Amino acid sequence: MFCLFVLHMFIYVFCSWIWRKFSQQQQQQSMRMIQNQLLKLNKPAVKTIQSPDGDVIDCVSSRSQPAFDHPLLQNHILQEAPTAIPKLLHEQAAGSSTLKFHSHEYSHDSSRSWKQQQQQQQHDPTQEILQRWHQNGHCPQGTVAIRRTQAQDLLRAAGGSLENYRSKRGHGLSQVPHPQSTIMNNNSGHEHAIAYMEAPGSTSSSSSSSSSSAMYYGSSATMNVWSPNVEVASEFSLTQMWILAGSFNSDLNSIEAGWQVSPQLYGDNNPRLFTYWTTDGYQTTGCYNLLCSGFVQTSNMIALGAVISPVSSYQGTQYDISILIWKDPILGNWWMQFGNSYLVGYWPATLFTHLNESATMLEWGGEVVNSEPGGVHTSTQMGSGQFAEEGFEQASYVRNLKYVDSNNILQNPDNTLQTLAEDPNCYDIQSSSNDNWGVFFYYGGPGRNPNCP
Repeated sequence: MFCLFVLHMFIYVFCSWIWRKFSQQQQQQSMRMIQNQLLKLNKPAVKTIQSPDGDVIDCVSSRSQPAFDHPLLQNHILQEAPTAIPKLLHEQAAGSSTLKFHSHEYSHDSSRSWKQQQQQQQHDPTQEILQRWHQNGHCPQGTVAIRRTQAQDLLRAAGGSLENYRSKRGHGLSQVPHPQSTIMNNNSGHEHAIAYMEAPGSTSSSSSSSSSSAMYYGSSATMNVWSPNVEVASEFSLTQMWILAGSFNSDLNSIEAGWQVSPQLYGDNNPRLFTYWTTDGYQTTGCYNLLCSGFVQTSNMIALGAVISPVSSYQGTQYDISILIWKDPILGNWWMQFGNSYLVGYWPATLFTHLNESATMLEWGGEVVNSEPGGVHTSTQMGSGQFAEEGFEQASYVRNLKYVDSNNILQNPDNTLQTLAEDPNCYDIQSSSNDNWGVFFYYGGPGRNPNCP
């Protein structure tokens, strides 16, 4: 009997030792996978800057950046500047481009109606919105500013465990929810409040007419920045612009940029500047920011994925950013400008199948992921968390909507501009226009409420 007990103990101890060794080997293998992924994403830095918000910004030689790992860009020649920048129609002769980003101060009068509020818009530029890492330094000329991806970023994207990381396609990053066009929604849990334009004759358009002159070659907008509450870490709240082309199925091409709060992607609730692109309807191509090769960065001042600061406050100062994306009229690459002076970089035309020519649809607005936590609608806020009718200093806005025509001129949207909110009891939108803000809209909402259970 004693011998049998000793034998059982021996087997238990031996099996436990084998399991621990196996688990250790599995963890070591997972950590090696993570380290290899980090080596691919994080290129050698000329200089490193520690941001007050915890980010690490690497100043990487512009010719050593991740973009050139893409198979289609192996022999790509870096385009350091666009051949032309879109002009406003009345500034054609002057030859200047004019998108600006400033914070704006406005007086608040709660007695005003929504219509009166939307007509106020008295501009008083005070300061530019900067990224927090600028407080501790700047990247030298000849480098680009890149937010460093760290091990905890990959683990968080994979659900927090090494085992999950091992099992995720694309090493976890592909599991982070991505922005999605309204036309791809299909009950996916993404909810929007947007304005959009479709070119006549495009695949998704109900119009049967076709006119190449109606194609789009870029768009711009100014959007105020908030810090919306996100209920579940795997959800997000964002405001962005979409530039789209394709059949809106598996071959959808999309270029996107704006601000976003995504705890799973960034590990906090700060609003951050972001970009996204895809050439196959969000299936296997493209990514956020520089988390895959493709986007060619040229800026040593703006880091994609970095925190935007300061942010707007309820019934207080409104801070906004401007983004312009357009197709280079000669080389065909899609450039991005942030504010009135920061060229961030470009998406090479060779990445795309449909956007290598032009866009057929433009969208602007807000998006959230609703994972229905606890079987009810999420309380994740869109924009400020207020409905559109609350108006200025309370609701979120996107103003000065414009599109770029075939002559590289910024034009105001025509009467084909439409708005859409899948569930206006949760998030809604109201559009208008005036001399100061051009075409604009208020949008957003609190998510779960008595009318949105």
